[in-house]
Amino acid sequence: MVNGRGSLLLGTFVGFLVIFLLQWWLPLIAHLIGGFVAGLIARGMGKGAIAGFLAGLFSGIIFVLVAIVTGAAWMAGIFGGFFLSILGSALGAIVGLIIGLIIGFFGAILSAIGGLVGGAITR
Repeated sequence: MVNGRGSLLLGTFVGFLVIFLLQWWLPLIAHLIGGFVAGLIARGMGKGAIAGFLAGLFSGIIFVLVAIVTGAAWMAGIFGGFFLSILGSALGAIVGLIIGLIIGFFGAILSAIGGLVGGAITR
């Protein structure tokens, strides 16, 4: 913290790390906790909500990338043959992208809510 004020960048980074480490065990609750931590560090309702949202957004980007790769690999394994596996990979990547974007969006919203609460507590 600089001069007793919260740091938006530090809050975003620490909140992202908390989400990243907890999301495998607590899928949706991790976003609330990570956003809350980001809000505590950022201090203030507005800055806390922004830090939480950014932390959730960055973790959502990673989740989308993992969902695309996993979906593509899964669908390629289902389809046999060379051409069908290419089609399956493309279809799996599209499905992974859609599911990843939906889950990433809700994660970012939950992180913003956690950041809002964490920022409000520090006031």
